[in-house]
Amino acid sequence: MRFGLLGTGPWAELAHGPALRAHPDVELAGVWGRRPEAAADIAERFGGRPYDDVDALIADCDAVAVALPPDIQAPLAVRAAKAGRHLLLDKPPATTVAGAREIADAVEAAGVASVVFFTLRFRPETAAWIEEQRETGGWQLGRADWLGGIFGEGAEHSPFAASPWRREKGGLWDVGPHALSVLLPVLGDVADLDGSVAAVSGAGEVVQLALRHASGASSTCALGLAVAPAASVTRVELRGASGAVTLPEGETDAVAALGHAVDALLASARTGEPHPCDIRFGVRVTEILAAAEARLAG
Repeated sequence: MRFGLLGTGPWAELAHGPALRAHPDVELAGVWGRRPEAAADIAERFGGRPYDDVDALIADCDAVAVALPPDIQAPLAVRAAKAGRHLLLDKPPATTVAGAREIADAVEAAGVASVVFFTLRFRPETAAWIEEQRETGGWQLGRADWLGGIFGEGAEHSPFAASPWRREKGGLWDVGPHALSVLLPVLGDVADLDGSVAAVSGAGEVVQLALRHASGASSTCALGLAVAPAASVTRVELRGASGAVTLPEGETDAVAALGHAVDALLASARTGEPHPCDIRFGVRVTEILAAAEARLAG
């Protein structure tokens, strides 16, 4: 499958470029970005050729892999889907419900495949753990702590520290999708957006999110990007009839995980079967985060 890579930032350089180049069933057709010199550099390193016109690249490929801020990603994803191209999107697909739903509508109308890259869902160890806990069932409480220090005082330089959208939207929108991607498949959908979502913010720009799930379980998430480096943590815990379990720790190889996401998109395009992390799931995550944002604002 011929892929066009949209985006030239750190995520395109560190994950998308290497993953697309390494995949045996993928050809990188070209690269487009808002900085033509960066597109030329990434194309030279990972394959394909640079494009000045995004629509020309969309016309020359079968699928697009998007490594762009969500609200730039969303309208380009709509254009690609309307052109009949499969979509490998980054999380969140958009930071507005309308933007995410517009992608979903375009995907449905065109009959193309979609996968949203929630990194841990494509880590084999995490995927197996989620499935095991889903089958076990009986969980009453979930807790996810996703606290990073890329904007924290004394933090070591991160390639994502220069990301304007992360600075503006914070942990709710950047790491919140990761937390929901683990909790929702185990505990079930949020019961309703009006009465089952609560959120408060506190020191270190940390957002505390509380959810009631349709299964009857409840969950909490601590989400932040500006905590002290020593306080950074990624942890998920479940409690219920079977006791308590914790998501296995371990480094996530983003390139390998993205390779698995490409596998998922290829399979969905071939079979017509939607992947659990398709745009419809991406829309639901966006709806929950938007409801939380509204609670914070009002």
